[in-house]
Amino acid sequence: MKKLFISALFASALLAAPQLFAQSSLKLPALSPTAKVSQEFSLSNIDITYSRPSVRGREIFGDVVAYGHPWRTGANGATKIKFGEDVDIMGTRIKAGEYVLYTIPGKDKWEVIFNLGTTPFGPDGYEKGNDVARFMIEPTRIANVCQTFTIDINEITYNTCKIDLIWEKTRVSIPVATHNEETIGKNIENAINHTTVPYFQAAGYIFESNGDMDKAKMLVDKAIAQDGKAYYIWYLKARIEKKLGNNKDAVEAAKKSMELAKGSALEGEYIHNNQKIIDDLKK
Repeated sequence: MKKLFISALFASALLAAPQLFAQSSLKLPALSPTAKVSQEFSLSNIDITYSRPSVRGREIFGDVVAYGHPWRTGANGATKIKFGEDVDIMGTRIKAGEYVLYTIPGKDKWEVIFNLGTTPFGPDGYEKGNDVARFMIEPTRIANVCQTFTIDINEITYNTCKIDLIWEKTRVSIPVATHNEETIGKNIENAINHTTVPYFQAAGYIFESNGDMDKAKMLVDKAIAQDGKAYYIWYLKARIEKKLGNNKDAVEAAKKSMELAKGSALEGEYIHNNQKIIDDLKK
């Protein structure tokens, strides 16, 4: 009876241990610390929360992370990703909201899964019925070992980016796109009909996104009418005129930008960039 009583006490202690540890003020370094990535993208943000295990001399893929089995794509709790607007990944539309990112690593291909089950702890709570998207991606080998698992957002444009999963010598890049052209077009139209008109910003977006250059020229000229001493606006005008093939106007705008930039903190940068426009047009 005494032995049984001691066993019962031991079992009770084990059950109580998590609560005791939770109440403890003891702070120790985490082997797989939590990380948060927040990246402005398109018209909103992509936010990712995950834990970062390290190699620590182990063989990772095919051993620590088994091939052919769901992986929480990190350590500890499941990796969560939140899209601030609708996105398109590998031809699948994913609505704005928070998801869990699971992966099934393979030697030649990885299956990437976005799942609605954001409360379960790790892969044990994974339910296939909560999947909103599944697709295959080929991993690539990298030259140097990435010791600590990293999720990063790279190659950002106005409407595309890549979510990179990197660990050991493996990189998996998830391509993300938004269909924001219509919304941005409406935003520009609304803005240029406002009392305080952001002509420069609108012209810059149209130029960088290879939109209607005649419209970009009209907007940048209005921006110059608002502030004719802004060297950065004249530089944008030079680039737009160059793209339109108006070489004489491009050179004149570049020279004006260089002249106005003198004495500013960015004098060297703008003189260099405008001189490059002039030199290119002489070729």
